Order: sequence, then C-alpha cells, then structure tokens
Amino acid sequence: MIAAEQFNFFAELVRDSSGIALKPGKEYLIESRLNELSRVIGLRSIDDLYRKAKFSMTPKLKDQIIEAMTTNETYFFRDLHPFQALEKEIIPKLGTSGKKIRFWSAACSTGQEPYSIAIILAEKFPHLAAGKAEILATDISQQAIQKGMSGRFTQVEVNRGLPVTLLVKYFKQQGAFWIINEKLRRLVRFKKMNLLNPFVGMGTFDVIFCRYVLIYFDQGTKKQILEKLVSVLNPGGYLFLGATESAIGLPSSMKRKSFGRTTCWQKDSGKLTRSIKDEHGRRNSKGLSGRGQRESGAVRPGLRRVGAGS
Repeated sequence: MIAAEQFNFFAELVRDSSGIALKPGKEYLIESRLNELSRVIGLRSIDDLYRKAKFSMTPKLKDQIIEAMTTNETYFFRDLHPFQALEKEIIPKLGTSGKKIRFWSAACSTGQEPYSIAIILAEKFPHLAAGKAEILATDISQQAIQKGMSGRFTQVEVNRGLPVTLLVKYFKQQGAFWIINEKLRRLVRFKKMNLLNPFVGMGTFDVIFCRYVLIYFDQGTKKQILEKLVSVLNPGGYLFLGATESAIGLPSSMKRKSFGRTTCWQKDSGKLTRSIKDEHGRRNSKGLSGRGQRESGAVRPGLRRVGAGS
C-alpha cells in the first residue's frame, strides 16, 4: 500500500501540473499506474520513483508521471447524440454564414473525437471539408497527441463506435492497424496543450467539445477552465460537455440548448440584449410624448415588440 506521504506528494504534483484532483480513496490508482511507470523506466518500485521525483525531479520525469496519471478513455462517435446534433442542426446552421467553421476538441485524447467530426464533414458537408472548416485537437498527453497525429488505430479501437461502412471508406488497413486517410488527417491539427495554461494564439471557435475531463478537476479549477472556454467561443457558438458532467460554474452568457437526446450550451449572440437596450433607449428618447401613442395602440414605425422575433 502506498504511504500517505507518497500519495500526498504525487497527488499534489498531478494537481499542480494538470489540474486533476486525486482525493483520498484514489491511492490504488496512483499506486498501480506509478508502479507500472517505475518498471518501464527501470526503477524497482514506486518507492524509488518517489525518492527520484522528490530529490532529483527532471522535466522529462515530471511529464512521464503526468502521462501515467492521465486517463485516455475515448472512442469514435462517443455518446453518438452530440454528433447527430452537429450533423443535423448545428453545422447546417453555421454553414450558412459563409465563414470558415472552427471546431476545438479539447482533451481529445488519441484523436477519435476530432476524427469523428472530420468524418461528418467529409461525409455530409464535403464543401466545408474542402477548406471551409478546421478542427483543433488538443490534449495534455504528448503520447496521445502523437498517436492522434499518426491516425493509426487498432482493430479494437475502430470497432468501438465506428460503423463498418465508414471504416472501409475512410481508413486503409495495414497489417493489424487501420490508417485514416490523408484527407481527414489534413482537417485536424493536433497540439499539446494544458487547459490550466492561458489560451493564447488560438483564435476563436464556433463549436467546442470539452467532454469527460472537467470531472477530474475541483470546482474552482473547473470554473476557471469553463470561463476560459467561453472566452474563446464565438457569439452564438456551442459548447459540449460530457453527458455526466455538471455545468455549474458556466458563465451566465451560456444558455442551455437541447437537440433531440443531447444537451449543449450556446453562447449568447448579444442580438437580443442589444435589441432590448436599443428599444429601451428609443422609448426614453421619446419621453412622455410617445406614451399616448402606445396607450392608444399606435405603433411607431421601425419599433418591433421584443419577443415577437429578432
């Protein structure tokens, strides 16, 4: 059993570096994963790893510990319904703007989520896939990012969530692996990124998927990340969280939006807010002179009643 001092040391290291909160009761998780890491890097046990990390930590060893503690559970079209909402509702709406649509798969793991989005674009919206859309895929794990960039998946991985018709259409088999085609690979740009760090040089996005990662953070860290996510979401843009994740901490500018059997959050476009303020200002500028017209049922030209459409 891992010693309390060792658990506290590694839990603090992981929290400070990645935001992942490992509370008492997770001793088995740290012990199993770091014992395995110890063997991989040539140490005898987690005791040796603890001493090495405490007294002679290197950036490489720190990354290896964080990598070992990162969960990379993912599969193609996970939960399905968010992707159906993209295909049937969100992308058709965004596609009418004429602007490039930008997607961000935050905490993308080994790439199945961003490639699922890419498949939808190629399959249903080829005009957007041909230069009118881009997908950023980020994760804290360099190993996960490298695997995603390779586009190389095992038979077990492609069997999880990927219809066979799409498998044979967009992948090529090489021995025991399936390789995603170059067209889809070009749609996705992979980048190592820690969600605790500032979101600098990313631009803004129309759709953000940040699913099944916030559950590992404490409430304060989760709130900070949600605020940063919203800050890079375009007005009218959509944020998808995991099906089991709470939206507590989400800014008030985000409104719940349901599409069939899935729920996401849409950022206020500002249009309704501006129309209310503008109308209020126009009313005030008229003062008492316009009150009789309103009470008598007359309507001034150019003034629409809020709620009757925008």
